[in-house]
Amino acid sequence: MTGAELSFEHIHELEACSDALHRRVRAFARGAAGTGNFDELALDIARFQHRYSPGLSRLLEARGWELDSVDHIVPVPTDAFRFGRVAVYPRELDAVRFETSGTSASTRGVHVMRTTRTYEELSVRAAARALFADGTTRATVVALAPAPGLAPTSSLGFMMRHFMRAFDGRALSVEPQDAHFDAEAPERWLVSVQGIDVPRLRRAVLTASERHDALLVLATAFSLVLLLDELAGKVLPTPRKTVVMQTGGFKGRTREIAPGELRKAVAHAFRIPVTHVVGEYGMTELTSQLYEGCLPGGSLRGEVGLFVEPPWLRVIPVEPTTLAALPDGTPGLAKILDLGNIDSAVAILTQDVVCRRRAGIQLLGRAVAAPRRGCSLGIENMVLAELGAHKAS
Repeated sequence: MTGAELSFEHIHELEACSDALHRRVRAFARGAAGTGNFDELALDIARFQHRYSPGLSRLLEARGWELDSVDHIVPVPTDAFRFGRVAVYPRELDAVRFETSGTSASTRGVHVMRTTRTYEELSVRAAARALFADGTTRATVVALAPAPGLAPTSSLGFMMRHFMRAFDGRALSVEPQDAHFDAEAPERWLVSVQGIDVPRLRRAVLTASERHDALLVLATAFSLVLLLDELAGKVLPTPRKTVVMQTGGFKGRTREIAPGELRKAVAHAFRIPVTHVVGEYGMTELTSQLYEGCLPGGSLRGEVGLFVEPPWLRVIPVEPTTLAALPDGTPGLAKILDLGNIDSAVAILTQDVVCRRRAGIQLLGRAVAAPRRGCSLGIENMVLAELGAHKAS
């Protein structure tokens, strides 16, 4: 499913077509006129991908479909990202290579991007709608995660770092020589070889309070469990507008906490309402994310447990064999149309079971026999590796 055999002339043609589609999608996300509706854009992206990817064309031919409807865009299974390169352009044009989390390195998939500009803009727009209230998008931002490094392979780490830049952009250090913004500063990345760095989290709480800021904490379910263990029932004196973005579930080797129980415990620890613990759903194979629309005063209208699609993404529960769309309330595999996936696959088929309820998507878990994966597992692997190295030293 790769454009590796393209000639020099065709590569230039491909880049021009891709750039035009990226501009259209970003304009569509901004609500600009003249970009077409969702279906038109999705079909234009699919036709572009089929033009430059023989593998995608074979998928369509196997179904005997024509690209005359979004229902006929054949989704690429997420397993394809594990067993081959899913891209319409050659490897030398990769800007980033994001690896999926998994139970072993040999089964990790890779999602490559020729440019990250669309990813950055769409992720910020989606987060601003879900994580901020009353029209403000300024906060003191920290992450319960290890620093991703200058060449991150984690799409979540990349997104967290970009949020620090987009929503904060100020120094956290009190040292005058460190007064400039540094996305790699250890004050922002609060997982170390010792575990969760609670003292630095407390300093971030104090900084936000002194700034009269909101505090935005980016975290996975696993890292939040680690934090609760470290706090041992103590609470943090956080500002009133503190929000915790929680992503991922429990897919690793740690003890589990029921989602409702975890949400209540996190809300208690941060002294915030449970509606200020906002779930995020994304995956390495996607450019876009969904969020719970539970934050009072936020732009999304939803509730705890229901994930709301941004205008540039659509989730369709489908029957696994026929890929037929299922009615509201009926569980199916998640077929996801993501307009941000311009250079890979605009439609993917996940192994997540979902159903549509009212104006949102309910996550029901993984399909039977699906391999464990997810953001929490990725963070868990990094944390346990660091802790193990620390104990061995």
